[in-house]
Amino acid sequence: MTLKEKVGQLFIQNVYGSDATTPDDRNLPLYGVASPAEVVRKYHLGGVIYFAWTDSVQNPAQIVDLSNGLQRAALTQRGTVRVPLQIATDQEQGVVTRIGPPATQFPGSMALGAGGSSADARTAAAITGRELLAMGVNTDFAPVCDVNVNALNPVIGTRSFSSHPDLAARLVAAQVAGYQRDGGISSSAKHFPGHGDTATDSHVAFPVITHTREQWEQIDAPPFRAAIREQIDMIMTAHLSFPALDDSGDPATLSHAILTGVLREELGFTGVIVTDSLAMQGVRDLYGDAEVAVRALLAGADQLLMTPAMDDAYAAVLAAVRSGRLKRRDLDAKVGRVLRLKYRRGVVKHPYANPKRLDRVVGTDRHLAAAGSITDRTTTLVKNDASVLPLAVDGAKVLVTGYGATTTATLAAALGTKGATVQTLVTGTSPTDAQVADAVAASAASDSVVVTTMKAWDTSVTDPTGGQQKLVNALLATGRPVVVVAVRDPYDIAYFTDAPTYLATYSYSPVAIEAVARVITGEVAPTAKLPVDIPVAGAPTEVLYPFGHGLTY
Repeated sequence: MTLKEKVGQLFIQNVYGSDATTPDDRNLPLYGVASPAEVVRKYHLGGVIYFAWTDSVQNPAQIVDLSNGLQRAALTQRGTVRVPLQIATDQEQGVVTRIGPPATQFPGSMALGAGGSSADARTAAAITGRELLAMGVNTDFAPVCDVNVNALNPVIGTRSFSSHPDLAARLVAAQVAGYQRDGGISSSAKHFPGHGDTATDSHVAFPVITHTREQWEQIDAPPFRAAIREQIDMIMTAHLSFPALDDSGDPATLSHAILTGVLREELGFTGVIVTDSLAMQGVRDLYGDAEVAVRALLAGADQLLMTPAMDDAYAAVLAAVRSGRLKRRDLDAKVGRVLRLKYRRGVVKHPYANPKRLDRVVGTDRHLAAAGSITDRTTTLVKNDASVLPLAVDGAKVLVTGYGATTTATLAAALGTKGATVQTLVTGTSPTDAQVADAVAASAASDSVVVTTMKAWDTSVTDPTGGQQKLVNALLATGRPVVVVAVRDPYDIAYFTDAPTYLATYSYSPVAIEAVARVITGEVAPTAKLPVDIPVAGAPTEVLYPFGHGLTY
C-alpha cells in the first residue's frame, strides 16, 4: 500500500447523500468533492458512518444500494491495493437508533438491563446485527459499556445497561456475542475509560470524571473487561478527562497513558481503537482539528471518526509520518489491525450485500415477534398504590397526555384496540401553564389518565420551566386515577413522589409503548426490575427506589 492508502484506512467519515454517485453540495465544504463515491476515492477511506441527517438512512432498499455503491467505489478506484469499507452506524437501539422501521426495533440497553436476561440481550443484538448486515452495514458502534451511576447524566442515561457494573458487564458480553458471533458484524464498546459518572455532555463541553483508580477498577472497567474477553473487534474512546488514569488534562482520546498504557497494556486489548466523533467539543477545546488527529494516533487510536477538517487532518497525518513524528512501524501496526478486522469479519470476502435478501431478513415477522416478547419483559412497575393497575379500559374513557406526538398516539391506539375510548392531548417536554390547564380540564371527562414523561427531572435542558412536573402534579390533584409512565429515564418519579402508580419503559420506541399498554391493561404482568438506583430528588446519595426493585400482579 502507498502511504496515502495506509493513512486513508485510519479515517471513518460521514458523507452526505442517499446514493453513492449523485453529487451533494454538502460534501464540498468538507471534502472538496461532491459525491460520496468521490469522497471515498479521494482519501482511500477506511470507512463511512451513516446518519439520518446525512440522508444515508431512509429505507432498507436505499441503504443497501448506498452501501454497495460505496463499496464499489472503494474496490474500483485506482491504486496499488483496493480495500473494502467498514460501513458503520450507531444502532444501539432505544434512544440512539439510526435506522427505524421496517428494521426491527428494540427498547435499548437500560430496558434490557431491567429485563436482566443475557439471552434476551444477545438475541436483540443478533437480530440487529443480521439486519444491519443485510443492508450492507458491517459495523455497529454498540454496545455502550458506561455504567450510569450518575442519575443526572445528560448523555448516557438509558443508553447504559445499569448502574451496577456486574449486570452491565454480563449484558455487554451477551451483546458482543450477539453482534459478532450471531450477527456477523463488528461490535464497538464505548466510551473508554467510562462515561457513566458525569453531568456534562461531551458533545458540547469537556467532562471530568473524578473516580479514583480503585473506583475505576470496581465501577467503570468491568464492562470493558467483559467485552475484551468476548474478543470484541473495536473499542471507542471518550472525550473526557480522567485524572486518576492520566493527570495531564488531556481527554482520554488523546491520552497515551489511557489508550496505550491502560487499554492496550493493562487490559490486553489487541483490536481496533476508534475515537468518538472528532467533531465533538470535548476533544476540540485544547488543540486544532489537524493536531487532534495526530495526537489521537500517537496516543494509541487506530481510527479517527468524523474529523471535521478532513483535508487538514489527512495532510497532518501524512506529514507526521514523513517527519518521523508518527513512526512508520506504528502506522503499519494500526493499518494491520484495521485490515485484519475487515478480513476476520468477512468484509474482504463478501463486501457487497444482496438486495434480494432484504425481505427475508429485515423486519421479518419472526424478528418482530421476538422484539415484542423481549420488550414485554422490560417494563418495570415501580409503584402501584391502591392497586390502580391493571386498568380495566374496555368501555372506559381514558385520557392519554404528556410527552411525544408519536408516543401518545401509539399508546392511545394500543389502548383503543383493547376497548378504551381515548382522548389524546400532547403537551411535549415543556408544557405551558395553558397546556396543563387543558389537560386538567380534559381529565374531568375521563375515567382515568395515563401521562407520559420524558426526562422530567432535567429542568436545565429538557424542561427548563418544570412543566412536566407541574402537569403530573396537577393531574394528581384532580383525584382521577393517574398512571405515570416514564418513557425514557426512570428517575422522574423522584419529582412527583405522590404519584400512586408509576411505570418505567426506558424508551419511547413504539415497541416499548405497545408493551407498556399490555402491562397497563393486565394482558402482560410486569416482571422487570430497576437496573439502577433511583435517588431522592436533590439528594443523589439517598436512594428512593433501589436497584432490583419491581412489582408485579
